[in-house]
Amino acid sequence: MHTTMLELENIQGYLIRGYAHMLYSRFVYMQISDAEAFKKWLSKSWQDMTSARHIHDKSKISPTHLNIAFTHDGLAKLGLHKENLDAFSREFRQGMVSPHRSRLLGDSDESNPENWNWGANHNEKIHLCLMVFGNDKSGRDDLEKDKIVCLDYYRQLESEFKQNGIEPIFYIDGQTQPDNKEHFGFRDGISQPIIEGSGRVGDKDDVVKAGEFLFGYKNEFGVYPDTPLIVKEQGNLNLLSPDAGGSGQKDIGKDGTFVVMRQLKQDVTKFWSFLNESSKNPDGSINVAESLKLGARFVGRWQNGAPITLFPDADPGTTSDVNDFGYSKFDKDGLKCPFGSHLRRTNPRDNVDDHGKKESLKLSKQHRIIRRARLYGEIYEGSPTNLTPTGEVGLIFICFNADISRQFEFLQYTWSNLPKNKELYNDPDPIIGVRANAEQGEEQNFTIQDLPVNRTIKNLPQVITVKGGAYFFFPSINVLRYLSTI
Repeated sequence: MHTTMLELENIQGYLIRGYAHMLYSRFVYMQISDAEAFKKWLSKSWQDMTSARHIHDKSKISPTHLNIAFTHDGLAKLGLHKENLDAFSREFRQGMVSPHRSRLLGDSDESNPENWNWGANHNEKIHLCLMVFGNDKSGRDDLEKDKIVCLDYYRQLESEFKQNGIEPIFYIDGQTQPDNKEHFGFRDGISQPIIEGSGRVGDKDDVVKAGEFLFGYKNEFGVYPDTPLIVKEQGNLNLLSPDAGGSGQKDIGKDGTFVVMRQLKQDVTKFWSFLNESSKNPDGSINVAESLKLGARFVGRWQNGAPITLFPDADPGTTSDVNDFGYSKFDKDGLKCPFGSHLRRTNPRDNVDDHGKKESLKLSKQHRIIRRARLYGEIYEGSPTNLTPTGEVGLIFICFNADISRQFEFLQYTWSNLPKNKELYNDPDPIIGVRANAEQGEEQNFTIQDLPVNRTIKNLPQVITVKGGAYFFFPSINVLRYLSTI
């Protein structure tokens, strides 16, 4: 049996490693003002990009990491020939804010690109995203130290931006809490696919073919993903790998992938106020236990991470990484974890509609993404049912996938935004699928499967607003070197 081996030294690290120990980050959205100056910088700085290579000696782990990704406009600005730009997928070429994509992703009302801070047509063009990460080995649980390390490193880079031909347009500072909770109070990032050949280990049902996340490797369909190939010769082609599909052309995609980035504002007060109101006692007082339980049903896990499929009655009370479970075996009828919960919709595991376990797992793997979310805004303390942030808070949603249409967009449109399927009728995803201004007479509900009859939570509020976004190409380290030669 052939075992896939990834070229970890050639893959930018954020895809595989996640940088969980890098608690502070800055995502800088930039323009290329001088392509020749930037390519001169790139001809040296490709060596500074953090790879996915495993470092077993923790004392040798750098206190800072650096990665980079380009928009379609950015690759054009660098001078990639139109014929070579056209070899990239339609979704990447069109970008996130074409009218069709906005309808597909549900970016309407308050989330309309017209209201975005960055990435939309009325904003300044984004050519690239520089991703800067930092930690302090002497106190990794101290976000302030991580912030200082990250910002010191960023300032070193920033001092040379002008001479290197790049200008910052917008940036977002991201954080990761030590317990990895997001602003609504739920532990995040537990269920991640394992890329075959990455060296990570885990449950076999979580192991996904490398071609779902990287060009140049076979995917879950047993074929190589549609990778961008060099159609018109330019640059030092000796730096590129040949097309694994056998076309004889050079592959600019090999060991790279696409990155989806979206800035998602979270209305924490509205979220918990609705849960409190929908679960209150007959006398009108807040029932904390029921509010927490309803929130867990919306999400699919308890605040500490335990799956409600395995712990349906109450949060077990300890931080949980439990992820080895299937809905078909433990909760086929949705009586523990509702069919409409956020996590069950976006990863239905072994229970997709009427399909059997084996076929369901196959379908789920064909739509997996790797999430690398970071928080922005002030991280605050408080009771889960009474969180009152100061200022705007939210999530920098980041995901990696080799096929934007079949992976990210499918999850967003088909499994999250569509309110009707076999088990649900007027049920959008309660976290990311609700619209502020639904059409007249249109209901937006959450159905809790129960016996003898289901229960319905009506008039869901919109608690997520998109504030910016874009599609990026995340090249391999060899391709970064190649781009400096075009």
